[in-house]
Amino acid sequence: MPLPTLGTLSLRDQPKISDTEFKELRDYIYSLTGIDIPAERKYLLENRLGARLKELGLKNFGDYTRHLRLGVGRDAELQQLFERITTNETSFFRDQKQLDVVRDKVLPAVMDEQKGGVKELSIWCAGCSSGEEPYTLGIMLHEMLRMSIISWRIRITANDLSPAMLVKAKAGLYNDHALRTTPKDIVDRYFTKEPGGYRIHPKVQKLVQFGPINLNDTLAVKRVPRSQVVFCRNVIIYFDDEMKKKVISGFYDNLQPGGYLVLGHSESIHKISRAFTPLMQPGGIVYQKQG
Repeated sequence: MPLPTLGTLSLRDQPKISDTEFKELRDYIYSLTGIDIPAERKYLLENRLGARLKELGLKNFGDYTRHLRLGVGRDAELQQLFERITTNETSFFRDQKQLDVVRDKVLPAVMDEQKGGVKELSIWCAGCSSGEEPYTLGIMLHEMLRMSIISWRIRITANDLSPAMLVKAKAGLYNDHALRTTPKDIVDRYFTKEPGGYRIHPKVQKLVQFGPINLNDTLAVKRVPRSQVVFCRNVIIYFDDEMKKKVISGFYDNLQPGGYLVLGHSESIHKISRAFTPLMQPGGIVYQKQG
């Protein structure tokens, strides 16, 4: 969720949000999603939601907050809100050095524990955006296992707050920009060129199950299948400490004993949780569940 770009309204036409309106709307967004918008980013709500106020014929942000709480079509408008306050900037094989750690250290360690009986692998991508990350993991597993992948029961659970991103992820069609960090040989093996872009191979797509989630919803988090690896990169940095503790606790409960948590490079749980052991690797840090 990087800083926003300006919307279609000119700065002169952009509705302004008062301090009182900002606090009311910010607190409401936090209560729903756990996303913390500090006061110095008040302009984020102006830039992202100003055009929406015009579309709805609302005079100010106070009216908009009341519309979110009580208006007709509230649920649909909440989806509009989620679309506009989150930014989904990602690509296939993003942060390759960290992915190398997952490929060379994390996944082999998990797989080595599956030698007897049914071979099962469960990965959760919490905050999957438009699908590049879970599909990247699916490609990596095909590269690692080759033909032996047919002997594995693999499930990659991919969730996001944004319905629009999930629609795009399920479609599996991507442009050149999404593939900018992807090796050409991988593109050749796992994508089909179409007039609208590049379509992910069905054998990768079938490994991934997409669905909506709000990480602030404890019951929804508890319904996610137990995992051996949890990916949540570049998400918790936008939460305050209380929300981070809640989310990390949910990941801990979801992970099987000895499971691994993979966060973004700029994210740390050093002051948030002592329930994970940080494993320092040349490409980055991964966290292992204790106990």
